[in-house]
Amino acid sequence: MARFKNADWNLTKTPSGNISSWEEVNAALLMDLRDELQKLNNLFHCINFTSIPAVLKVIETNTKKRPRKKADAK
Repeated sequence: MARFKNADWNLTKTPSGNISSWEEVNAALLMDLRDELQKLNNLFHCINFTSIPAVLKVIETNTKKRPRKKADAK
């Protein structure tokens, strides 16, 4: 099957190399979505992305209010 990546889906005019049926539109759309999802999946496995929860925990710890010291009762 031809790949039609980022193709112009104008079905009224079909110059050579353009998509000519709705089945090809559906296949092209699914292939484009698959490419984008693979890019996102690779990004999400990046160390910069996976370390976000640890960084947020450090920020939370560093910005938490410290408990007040009670004054000595004399």
